[in-house]
Amino acid sequence: MSEASTAIVRQFWARMQSNDFGTLRPILTDDFRLEWPQSNELIRGAENFIRMNAEYPAAGPWRFSVLRVVGGDSEAVSEVIVTDGGQTGRAISFFSLAGGRISRLVEYWPEPYPAPENRRHLAEPLNADWTGG
Repeated sequence: MSEASTAIVRQFWARMQSNDFGTLRPILTDDFRLEWPQSNELIRGAENFIRMNAEYPAAGPWRFSVLRVVGGDSEAVSEVIVTDGGQTGRAISFFSLAGGRISRLVEYWPEPYPAPENRRHLAEPLNADWTGG
């Protein structure tokens, strides 16, 4: 595992946590790309990414709980819980790095759903307090 790639991703989430999204600029390449396959969106450029985060409607400051970060030489993946106090989501984020900066982020925001009845006899809840789905 490359500690450099995971350190940059942890730095990314720490800067996101500040809610001062302009602080992301030094760790993003000029031609940075954000891809959200689930909604078929591509945001090109570090400035557009920063602006999108600043303009995103939120109930309060964004908070990020980093559950895990794993990485190689030029890629890293994180799993993060995100909340603004009104809504909560889980992001699975795939980072590509170039020259010590983040050049591409492909992100998935899976929606929770209740376990199907046909396997209830085989499964147990991961979290007893879970209210998703």
